[in-house]
Amino acid sequence: MTVRLEPGTAAPDFALLDQDGRALRLEDLRGEKTVLYFYPAAMTPGCTTQACDFRDSISSLQGAGYRVIGISRDEPAKLAEFRERDGLTFTLLSDPDHSVHSAYGVWGEKMNYGKVVEGVIRSTFVLDERGVIELALYNVKATGHVARLRKLLGVDS
Repeated sequence: MTVRLEPGTAAPDFALLDQDGRALRLEDLRGEKTVLYFYPAAMTPGCTTQACDFRDSISSLQGAGYRVIGISRDEPAKLAEFRERDGLTFTLLSDPDHSVHSAYGVWGEKMNYGKVVEGVIRSTFVLDERGVIELALYNVKATGHVARLRKLLGVDS
C-alpha cells in the first residue's frame, strides 16, 4: 500500500535535475509557495494538456505567489524538448528512478484501461514557504485539474 502524504506534514526532501541539467533541491524552494505536480510522461496527450493548462494559468498562479514545478520520470533532455515544444515557462524535474515519486506516494498501483498496473499516480501538492504540505491531491485528472486547483487556492484566472 502506498503511503499518502497529508496536509500539515513536511514535504519529503529531494534533489533532482531540471530540464537544463541543473540540480534543484527542496531547500531551494524555501521562502516561496510551490505547486509540485507529478505526471506520467512528457509529450503524451494527457500530460501535454495538463502542462499547457499550467502554462496558460502561470500568470495568475505566479501573481498569487506560487511557483509551478512539474516532476516526471523523463530524462532532462526529453524535458527540455517538452518545454521547448509546448512553450512551457516553468521548471520540469527528472526523477528517472521514481524515488521522489515513491516518497510523495505517487508511485504505485493504479487502473489503466481496466487493468491494474504499477506507475505514476497523477498528483499535485501545494507547499507553503516552509516546505509544509498545504494540499495533497492524489489521482487527479489531466483535464480540468488546473482550474480546480486555482479554485481551491482562491486564484482568479
